[in-house]
Amino acid sequence: MAEETLQTKYIKMARGPKKHLKRLNAPKHWNIGKMGGVWAPRPSTGPHKLRECLPMTIILRERLKYALTGKECQQICMERCVKVDGKVRTDQNYPAGFMDVIELEKSNDRMRLLYDTKGRYVLHRLDREEAQYKLCKITKVYMSQNKVPVAVTHDGRTLRFPDPDLKVNDSVKVSIATGKASDILKFDLGAMVMITKGHNCGRVGTLMHIEKHDGSFSIITVKDSKGNTFATRLSNVFVIGNGQQPQISLPKGRGIKKTILQEREEAEAAGRL
Repeated sequence: MAEETLQTKYIKMARGPKKHLKRLNAPKHWNIGKMGGVWAPRPSTGPHKLRECLPMTIILRERLKYALTGKECQQICMERCVKVDGKVRTDQNYPAGFMDVIELEKSNDRMRLLYDTKGRYVLHRLDREEAQYKLCKITKVYMSQNKVPVAVTHDGRTLRFPDPDLKVNDSVKVSIATGKASDILKFDLGAMVMITKGHNCGRVGTLMHIEKHDGSFSIITVKDSKGNTFATRLSNVFVIGNGQQPQISLPKGRGIKKTILQEREEAEAAGRL
């Protein structure tokens, strides 16, 4: 009996990291049809989590329609046509995430990955000037070996010798060409924020109130430009500007979530219903 249980134990053991992803288990915000095949592109390990990223195959094939098959996406990447944050990426499953700048020089496309108010990734078009920088949220500040202060950002960057005023949850403006941080956007009351997770993902508003709960999640209250207030966890917030002025251009709708009735009225007015 002991041998049988030992055998079943070994059968159930994992044999390493998974290498495949089925369409039914792919994140819903990718918007890929469940009947279009069995498999979905599994993102490679990288700066963004599997369920919080958009692999290059999805961007090239499903969103931009520059390819019809995964093989064509691979060829586009291997020809060194795709740049993410200024670096050529030849992996067709490279995970691009929030705030990343994607550049396709041959087609003169420059886009930033942002969220719409339904929590889906939007490829927001940029001009050449705005594509030179991105915003990064500070996730950790510590002292490394040899007493070197280091700040870690949401996209895996390590900034050595950061500004002493820099704290966790602040945002910094990072130059894509040099990787150096310039402006600091403080996480304070009155800051302009975008929600990056949860039910309110993609909404933009002004930080109004912070409730600290020891041993639990801190809750913040945000008010959008239409006067609607909502609450979310502090960890879901990304500072994008001071006051009413964002440091980046916002996608269509500017982060204002509409009710179903408002969406229907707009569709009727546009003659779509």
